[in-house]
Amino acid sequence: MTKILNVYNKISVLRERYYKASSGKEALIKLIAEAEVSEQVYNSNAIENSTLSLEETEKILLQIDLDRYITEREIFEAKNLARVVSYIETKAKERELDLEGVLSLHKMLLSNIRDDVAGRFRKDNEFVRVGSHIAPSPKEVSDRLGKMLSEYNATSHENIIRRLAKLHLAFEHTHPFVDGNGRIGRVINNYLLIREGFVPINIKFIDRERYYEAFREFDEKGATSVMEEIVGRALTNSYHKRLAYLEGKKIVTLNEYAKANKLSHPNLINKAGRQTIEAFLEKGIWKIGMEHDGK
Repeated sequence: MTKILNVYNKISVLRERYYKASSGKEALIKLIAEAEVSEQVYNSNAIENSTLSLEETEKILLQIDLDRYITEREIFEAKNLARVVSYIETKAKERELDLEGVLSLHKMLLSNIRDDVAGRFRKDNEFVRVGSHIAPSPKEVSDRLGKMLSEYNATSHENIIRRLAKLHLAFEHTHPFVDGNGRIGRVINNYLLIREGFVPINIKFIDRERYYEAFREFDEKGATSVMEEIVGRALTNSYHKRLAYLEGKKIVTLNEYAKANKLSHPNLINKAGRQTIEAFLEKGIWKIGMEHDGK
């Protein structure tokens, strides 16, 4: 409890800095969001076992031919998710999220992939299993999601990390769709963050095992601590990245920063992973913003 409150307080400070630093820099903020789309798409799809690398994902989104055969499904998975990620940047500010909105996002995601199930919840005998977890009956889906959104909205005064962790775990536990649950769940996270004036997060593929552990913890104990940790670190990382750009710092790799300041690179990597320094992951490389005098 104390640990997550400390993270929340830290994020509140970073958020205030972000608002100050972002004044008059709308064009730069837009560039950061646009540059981040391919990373969002790569990580979310990779968590779901896509074989595409980040470089291949970028090429698909730029309509550049790849050096190997890629299935049509994987191509559409990349293009559709990129469309959804870009779409919510503005839509989240305009419209409160409801079940109709969730279905609309799902239809965009699965268009040309699974048109038979796109834009609708599971029905009839469409049961799904994730590992050892069998999702609730299709008959329960709408009520569960309605309750999930109601509880989220009713606790608007509480810690955003805990609220988001609870909602994400409840959504994935319900697994409302035949296909696309993970991707839509992570999109919903960012829809709600953007709507509430926070920056979007990117749950990384390299954190997949920890991410799955969060679901096991919830399924077995009803606990949310691991997911809170993941959301908290992801949100901190996102603010660190944006502040490095918006505050006009010189952006270098953590290795370069270690050499310039005669510090231990492994020690800095460890601190970056725990987000106790203002480092951030960009295209799989740890970076940090430093003052132009080298500090």
